[in-house]
Amino acid sequence: MSSTLTDAAAEADALAERGAERELAQLRAQWDDELEAAARDADFRVRASAYRAIGQFRFRQKLELLRRGLEDESPACRGSALVSLELLSREHPGVVNAVRPLLHELAAHDPNQAVRRLAVVCLRNGSPQRDTMLLLNGLADDDEQEPELRAAAKRVAAGLKKRAGPR
Repeated sequence: MSSTLTDAAAEADALAERGAERELAQLRAQWDDELEAAARDADFRVRASAYRAIGQFRFRQKLELLRRGLEDESPACRGSALVSLELLSREHPGVVNAVRPLLHELAAHDPNQAVRRLAVVCLRNGSPQRDTMLLLNGLADDDEQEPELRAAAKRVAAGLKKRAGPR
């Protein structure tokens, strides 16, 4: 048995990578309440660990909790929530589509550059919608933006354009 949420999340990630769905479901059930409590902790480090664990547990039932992480005051929490969102959305673009306006806001206006880049990376897994393409191209072409953000936006926009096909 794992002794901490971080250990359990690492174990869950390994189970998910192996495709051990039954064991992963058991681990989710075992840690469900602790994960919820950790996401509400006063310490941002505990919350950040909880938001990251949601992705490691492949806990798509916790999307509303993850949304709260995207709105957290702590950049570490927002970043951890974005890492989980990206992981959960790899095979389920609806995860990104459900929080697209929030991702647009984070990508365009978050005061933390790492959070902005992570939001851009998450948009890669959503459907190629016009408003997202406009935002990404605007960020990529804006000389006022950080070079890493511009490069990420350009890459993601190109990938979405390719997936959208000819129009």
